[in-house]
Amino acid sequence: MSRRTRVRFAPSPTGPLHIGGVRTALYNYLFSKQQGGDFILRIEDTDSARFVPGAEEYIQEAFDWLGLPYDESPSKGGKFGPYRQSERKDIYKKYVGQLLENGTAYMAFDTPEELNAKRNETPNFQYDATTRLHMRNSLTLPAEAVEELIGNGTQYVVRIKIEPRIDITVNDLIRGEVVINSSVLDDKVIYKSADELPTYHLANVVDDHLMEITHVIRGEEWLPSAPLHVWLYRSFGWEDTMPQFVHLPLLLKPEGNGKLSKRDGDRLGFPVFPLEWKDRQSGEVSSGYRESGYLPQAVVNFLALLGWNPGTEQEIFSLYELVNAFSFDRCSKSGAKFDFEKAKWFNHKYIQKTPDDILAEMFKPVLTENNISCGQEYVAKVIGLVKERVNFVKELWGQASFFFIAPTSYDEKAVKKRWKKETPAQLTELISVLQEIDDFSSENQEKTVMQWIETNNYPLGNVMNTFRLAVVGECKGPHMFDISALIGKQETIGRLRKAIQEVPVAESD
Repeated sequence: MSRRTRVRFAPSPTGPLHIGGVRTALYNYLFSKQQGGDFILRIEDTDSARFVPGAEEYIQEAFDWLGLPYDESPSKGGKFGPYRQSERKDIYKKYVGQLLENGTAYMAFDTPEELNAKRNETPNFQYDATTRLHMRNSLTLPAEAVEELIGNGTQYVVRIKIEPRIDITVNDLIRGEVVINSSVLDDKVIYKSADELPTYHLANVVDDHLMEITHVIRGEEWLPSAPLHVWLYRSFGWEDTMPQFVHLPLLLKPEGNGKLSKRDGDRLGFPVFPLEWKDRQSGEVSSGYRESGYLPQAVVNFLALLGWNPGTEQEIFSLYELVNAFSFDRCSKSGAKFDFEKAKWFNHKYIQKTPDDILAEMFKPVLTENNISCGQEYVAKVIGLVKERVNFVKELWGQASFFFIAPTSYDEKAVKKRWKKETPAQLTELISVLQEIDDFSSENQEKTVMQWIETNNYPLGNVMNTFRLAVVGECKGPHMFDISALIGKQETIGRLRKAIQEVPVAESD
């Protein structure tokens, strides 16, 4: 009988969550939901020296914003908790004892000074089958001496005992079968008596087993640790419940030469964290995708296609569609270049997909900054006319300010090119035409004004551009009659009159 699919994302609360970690969590989520399984958040906080206050809360807030809910987590709970490794000390002690009892691990009492001396004495020193019998540990010391050291409170570590010349096979869903000979592995520390906490290796294996994790999906950088984890599963006799490994390709610098870092984002002006992060010690603030104006759905869609492709030309996917389409057999083995311009493209596409009334609500803070108080229905109509021109909601003001504030100046280049000596008279005529229109809809305005221009044999381009210049202040914006229809007859005519009075005719005319 096949087991229920269970995956975990297990970050360390040592700072803000890197966007590469977000992608790893996303792939965990997509796979688990496609298989009808569970998505678990586990916090790896056994490294107390690197713990950063607020980091765990940051991680949870990031996934709340992205819309990737966990089935089990420290805040949500679940039958396999606790979900913080620092709260599982007694569990780890039990399994460390089991390894010591069955002879697959041993206690080592070497001091840092003794280890350094060995490293200086032996080039490329490695604590393994060839060196451990020359060190101070429970394999070389009499049992009475070991008991005495422990009784005296001497600090020690527990090392896994790796036997040499044994092939370890790691079956990876992306990379296939990876075979590593145990002779290249050292006897890793798996437990430290100083803080009574396990290292990453033991804690992960124990937790993955007890939480019934079926697939360990993580970054490529963790591939070297996989053989040791396979060895630990064998040491416990848990081969039948060993999870399937999946090591994802790296996210690379935009240039492709190396792993994406915060420095790359600082250098090229894009975020590498989902949310803004303020370092409590230095006070340094790092930008986040949320605060930079990205929509969460756009970030999810963008990240999903960094290292995976659907095998079709489709690029825009809802979360539901991603769940249905996702598969590891279409994940790349090589790293994916981080194309931050493509991220903007995705955000642009999702702004187009977002209803205007929702964008109007998001646009409120920008209007408030500019001292604009306006009904949401009007704002939504404005946004509907200009949103195709922006990548971010904050850019709407640059495209739409003239809908809220009449121009106080006029583009000099446009004036010089378009504002002829006959322009004031033509616009004065246009005012009379507009005054006679009862139905001020865009369609009716256009029909009436076009007929007036044709009847008088006026140059279409110049009349329409000066009309736009008078109303907008520049020769930009959506369809001219959509603008005048929305701001209304009175406002349109008022702006035309103001421009006639204020815009000087070029001297050459």
